[in-house]
Amino acid sequence: MKRTFTVVVLAGVLIFAFAAMVNATRSVPTSLSKESASCVGCHEAEMPGLVKEWRYSSHYAADVGCYECHAAKPGDPDGFEHEGYNIAIIVSPKDCSKCHVNEYNEFEKSHHADAGKILGSLDNVLGEVVEGPWAAVSGCKQCHGSVVKVNKDGSLDPATWPNTGMGRLNPDGSKGSCAACHSRHSFDASLARQPENCGKCHLGPDHPQKEIYEESKHGIAYYANIDRMNLNSASWIVGIDYSAAPTCATCHMSATSDLPITHDIGDRISWTLRPPISQKVDAKAKKMGKQVKPWEERRADMQNVCSNCHTSSYVNNFYVQYDNAIELYNEKFAKPATKIFKKVRSSGLITNDINFDDELEWTYFYLWHHEGRRARMGVAMFAPDYTQWHGFFEIAENFYQKFLPQVEEIIDHAKAEGGDKAKAAKEVEKLIAEVLDMDSHKWFTGNEPPEIKKARQKALEEFKKRYVQ
Repeated sequence: MKRTFTVVVLAGVLIFAFAAMVNATRSVPTSLSKESASCVGCHEAEMPGLVKEWRYSSHYAADVGCYECHAAKPGDPDGFEHEGYNIAIIVSPKDCSKCHVNEYNEFEKSHHADAGKILGSLDNVLGEVVEGPWAAVSGCKQCHGSVVKVNKDGSLDPATWPNTGMGRLNPDGSKGSCAACHSRHSFDASLARQPENCGKCHLGPDHPQKEIYEESKHGIAYYANIDRMNLNSASWIVGIDYSAAPTCATCHMSATSDLPITHDIGDRISWTLRPPISQKVDAKAKKMGKQVKPWEERRADMQNVCSNCHTSSYVNNFYVQYDNAIELYNEKFAKPATKIFKKVRSSGLITNDINFDDELEWTYFYLWHHEGRRARMGVAMFAPDYTQWHGFFEIAENFYQKFLPQVEEIIDHAKAEGGDKAKAAKEVEKLIAEVLDMDSHKWFTGNEPPEIKKARQKALEEFKKRYVQ
């Protein structure tokens, strides 16, 4: 009887393997359009890797082929005739919206969709001017997105293509690139759910979210339990389909039992941590009179995600820590430094344009763009080392040992020059004195109240008793 059972099982395995082999090797799905079938006939020989990835995709299973995505209409700026068909190389979000309209609409209103609009920004000046334009082509714009240009002969300008930047500006007028997260031609959802996918852009000295995630308990749990993450699940609902750890996608876009998936990655963010001074994510829109989702609702949605693994008291207390750390950054360092920097610039003590030709511009830029972001993002994502040593410590070192001394040197030169500059220098000097008179900076000037100095000295003595031999 055991022998019969073994034979039956082996026969079943062989039948399954044969069926899989036939499925993997059949040239095209039976109902694939004749246009796409024609494409596959050539491209399978010319670029077999591309076609194999398509065969792996859900598009293949749904009989969505090359032509369904690459077809161009007459008059499309990037359309051209190829083997009797009018096609376009670029498949834009507008093309994808023919089937994925909700995802398209959500993405269109996201901050990701506007990532390509960096012309004139400080980052863009560094890339295009200080470093050089081709550094920006291969660097900045590969994450932010290029303005794709079509040459007169119909080819794509190599200064703008290839490019899968998140906020790419496409010839058809749409913004973005779905392939930025769903790499072509498999468009695999499991890839978009992994933190490495976001890490293509979200890493490095100014926004090290990938490194922060890897340091966090979330990241540690993910890498230790990746085989339990069920990344290929059709629904992928946290707490139901998986529970080992959250990824970037879990918190920022994926579904919970109460929330649907969203392709607006900022939909659950309450603070914006990018600018020199942090503000609630809806503050700018409100000032412009725009109706947007309030930050309180965004936070409630993020807390809904957290609640799948954490108690309400845990979540609420985390947000107390988070808010206080951001306010500390704003009030102690960001607002004072920004006020001083703007006063120095507007007073004519340094050039009043954005070209990084003054040392103080670089120092101030590092303070908020690198060190300030690391501290804030470290707090937001449970990374204590990025919060402390890569963050607030370096902010403090920059502020006290570089930024203020450089401003004081500028003041001294202006005083020596006399006239209007000397007058402006005295105003900046007065502003610095006001800043250093803040309670949070009195340690630096030695003007702390005696009881605070005494308490710190007592703590130091107790530490020595415990640890110093």
